Amino acid sequence: MALYFYLLIVFLLAAFYFDARTQKIPNWLTVTGVVAGLFIHVIRSGFAGLKFSLFGIIVGFVIMFVLYLAKAIGAGDVKLFAAIGALTGIEFSLYGIMYSIIYAGLIGIVLLLVRREFVSRAVGLFLKMNELKEAQEKGEVMEEYKKKEVLTFPFMYAVIPGIATAYYYVIL
Repeated sequence: MALYFYLLIVFLLAAFYFDARTQKIPNWLTVTGVVAGLFIHVIRSGFAGLKFSLFGIIVGFVIMFVLYLAKAIGAGDVKLFAAIGALTGIEFSLYGIMYSIIYAGLIGIVLLLVRREFVSRAVGLFLKMNELKEAQEKGEVMEEYKKKEVLTFPFMYAVIPGIATAYYYVIL
């Protein structure tokens, strides 16, 4: 296993600790991940390593930033995947993002089922769809919908198995 994957494991464990405990991933941690990724790849491969790491940062950041704009994830998760991209490059980052999103969806479904909210939310959303569409067309936001409790969990719960799955299928 390459050195940067050992660093990735340590980085992810630290990020998991902070995200699970405080629901925030500290900037110093993500910046350290980005700098470490850049440093390792520049030392190993020079300009090619710099490109490898920079493209990984850009791809990880941009894709996750779109999810952040959709309010699907937090800003720390965006910076987290920029650091993952710096350490692992474009291909691994893309697979890591894909598997993490799949695991997040599975975790969300399990949480809904455990809380026995799945059917009520699905039926309620289906029944309210016309109301929501009309309100959206008028530029209104339904107060009842705004006040609805949002189901959230630290995205790191999905990132760890997502990155492990990416490692299994891409690297092994």
